[in-house]
Amino acid sequence: MRHVVVMAGTGAIGLMAVFLVDLLNFLYISHLHDPTLTAAIAFATSLSFVQSAVSLGMSIGLGASTGRLIGACRSHRARRQASAFLVVMVGVTLLLGCTTAFFAHPLLALLGAHGGALEHGTSFLHIVSPALPLICLGMALSSLLRAVGDAKRAMRVTLTGAICTAILDPLLIFGLHMGLEGAAISTVLSRCMISLSGFLNLRGYNMLEWPRRRMIPISCQDIGKIALPAIATNMATPIGNLFVTRSMSRFGLEAVSGQAVVDRMVPVAFAFVFALTGSVGPIMAQNLGARQPARVRETFLAALKLTALCVALAWAIFAAGHNIILQAFHVQGAGIALVKLFCCWVVASYMFIGLLFVSNTAFNNLGHPLYSTGFNWGRATLGTIPFVAIGAHYGPQGVMIGQALGVVVFGSLAMVAALSVIGNLEKKYSS
Repeated sequence: MRHVVVMAGTGAIGLMAVFLVDLLNFLYISHLHDPTLTAAIAFATSLSFVQSAVSLGMSIGLGASTGRLIGACRSHRARRQASAFLVVMVGVTLLLGCTTAFFAHPLLALLGAHGGALEHGTSFLHIVSPALPLICLGMALSSLLRAVGDAKRAMRVTLTGAICTAILDPLLIFGLHMGLEGAAISTVLSRCMISLSGFLNLRGYNMLEWPRRRMIPISCQDIGKIALPAIATNMATPIGNLFVTRSMSRFGLEAVSGQAVVDRMVPVAFAFVFALTGSVGPIMAQNLGARQPARVRETFLAALKLTALCVALAWAIFAAGHNIILQAFHVQGAGIALVKLFCCWVVASYMFIGLLFVSNTAFNNLGHPLYSTGFNWGRATLGTIPFVAIGAHYGPQGVMIGQALGVVVFGSLAMVAALSVIGNLEKKYSS
């Protein structure tokens, strides 16, 4: 439990700092009193989440594979493999970022954006998307720091970008009157700082070398076994959210803006839960490499207990402070009912999202990555589309409730499956 708390806690501080700055960014834009700007961020972020899923999936694969090699006392192999795979990560994310920027206008229109929201969202993605390799590098280097057990330095990587954005956002948005364009430029500069900080903090661990060309296909094969299913797994949630955003757009920009407020609060409130997925993975991988399945189970159960505690605390805070949230973000029209519904009731469903995320981490690091892919896509399709489609007949609140009900089913099933996988490992190593 102590190991999980330290690794996840430091990771959560870094994540919370990043997401808090993103929340402040949205808060600053909302104070411009232009609903097209807040809706533009909501639509653009829906696509950015898909990009982040690819980056996160590759980082998960890198961290899990490296952690397993370190646990098996093969640090030399881990260094060569990690260095070669970073080249692949940069190439893939550069292609993805530029492609998204090129097709930004039709993609946003497909999500239901129109008028000023469409134009502002397109401009935002034109600036931010090509810088995707920078944030991917930051994620990867932070993952390597967690793989070698240095949670504090991994936290510093994300904190650096958060501090940079916190300083530049108000300066560019209000001081230079650049509005949404200022927020986009601030995001790019922050990504530069995250990437630079990652390299500086990893210097003392001898985990990087000049990439060897012959190691690139080998690293792709070894890490890709984990990374590709992890990407597919992480893609499910943002793609499911695209359907939710499209459904919510039928009820106007105020409903989309209200959903955007919720989407910005969730990562801050549940940063600890999200950090668990990146933090307990290397712990499980190292103990698997050391043939200690009992410690794998202990890590998994500790993560579930911490998830329950985090959700209970967040529920109490949101329920007590929902009126303050409405006033701070100038929520209007249909968005008011959405924010109230989330703060008082729907927030409880994140316990099951936590179950799903922690279970997926277990699958990815214990040799069953396709399980996590199946559960995440099940949640994004069978657990989202029919529930949201039915809920849409009852208005924007029905959309939110439908999305919450789907995750209850798949989160519970994923937890049962993860416990079964761990149980099989215990039988294997005890025989």
